[in-house]
Amino acid sequence: MAKFVNIYEKPVPHIGLPDWYIKLWELRQSAEIKRSEACQLRNSSKTVRSDGDVKTKWDTYMNDGRLADRVLELSRWKDILEDLLQKLLIEIGLLNDEKDNTEKEIERISQPLRIANECISMRDCRRRPELTYDEADTELKKELCMIANIQEALTKRAQAAWEKLNCLETLKFKLSLDIEDKTESIRIDKDNLELNPTSANMSYKTKTIIEKTSPITYEVWLEQCRCSKLTTENELNESYNFREDMRIMRECAWNDIKAQQDATDYTLRKRIYQTQKARNEMEWQKLKLQKEIEKLGNEINQLEGTLKSKMNVVKCVETRLENRIYRPGSELCKDTVESGLKNEVLQLKQTEEDLIKMIEHAKSTYNSLESLLICTDKNLEDKQHSLNTDVMCLDMRAPLKTGDRLRLSNETDRNIVLTHMEKEIPLES
Repeated sequence: MAKFVNIYEKPVPHIGLPDWYIKLWELRQSAEIKRSEACQLRNSSKTVRSDGDVKTKWDTYMNDGRLADRVLELSRWKDILEDLLQKLLIEIGLLNDEKDNTEKEIERISQPLRIANECISMRDCRRRPELTYDEADTELKKELCMIANIQEALTKRAQAAWEKLNCLETLKFKLSLDIEDKTESIRIDKDNLELNPTSANMSYKTKTIIEKTSPITYEVWLEQCRCSKLTTENELNESYNFREDMRIMRECAWNDIKAQQDATDYTLRKRIYQTQKARNEMEWQKLKLQKEIEKLGNEINQLEGTLKSKMNVVKCVETRLENRIYRPGSELCKDTVESGLKNEVLQLKQTEEDLIKMIEHAKSTYNSLESLLICTDKNLEDKQHSLNTDVMCLDMRAPLKTGDRLRLSNETDRNIVLTHMEKEIPLES
């Protein structure tokens, strides 16, 4: 190259052609590697995007299914609890009615209790000779004790019913609260089920809310639901049995009271019959005493008349004896006439003594009969008073007869009605 030729070059080192080829090769290799990495990255990114979309879609689908299942399960338990709550409300009403009926029965029982007390008090007003411990007295006291025991038992049963009602009311409150919680949970889960990525009112939440876990596990929740269901069913069964026992107790109590009332009425009627029989017998005895007193009075009058008539006879005989004393001389002898007159005087004296003794004895007997008549009259008055008392007791117990136990014209008609014998008895022609 000529020396006068100037060459202008950058003041940087120049590389050789081999180096240039090497750098070109390196760039090509780097480009291929980067493209391969970019392709792998694109493929991985596509896979990640696809997997993420699929996983998100399936997670959303599965959670929607879980929410729907949860809503269905909550609805099922809610329906079960609502059905139990409805049954519980019905049972509370029925039990309250049973309690009211029992309280009414307690008030009704106060009437036969009062009547039994009044009957005992009235029969205590009988006069002393008739104040006896008879069967009617025993049955009345037995009836009084039985009614008092039944009233006490029914009172305890009403108190137990009140306590059972309080227990059912508490259970109703718990069930209502549980149903309200489930209703609110269903509403929340339905709202969540309706949410989608395009819904409004959505925002990022704090990490604490996301990481917060429920304090109650599903198993515990399910056990609580089952426990509520089982507890309610048990309480319903117990309340039903309690109501039935209370109803049966009332029926049995009234059956016992009616049976005892019939037994008491029977003993009262029996006692009235016995008193009437004794009174009739005493009236017959009084009639016989009056007749005997009348006869004895007539006999006393006849005895006194006979005694009075003997006085003149005695005077006559004694006068004869006295007159014969004045016979003269030897005529004053003991002849048969004197003996006869003396014997007659002695006989008359003896007859007078016998008559006087008989009159005294008759008068004593007459006085005894009069005293006995007075006692008989007093006894008759006592028996009539006792009879009136028992009849008043029986009439006082008439309001206790209700329904088919109403007092008929007589007890025979009542027995015919009770035994349904009207078809067996031929009609009167």
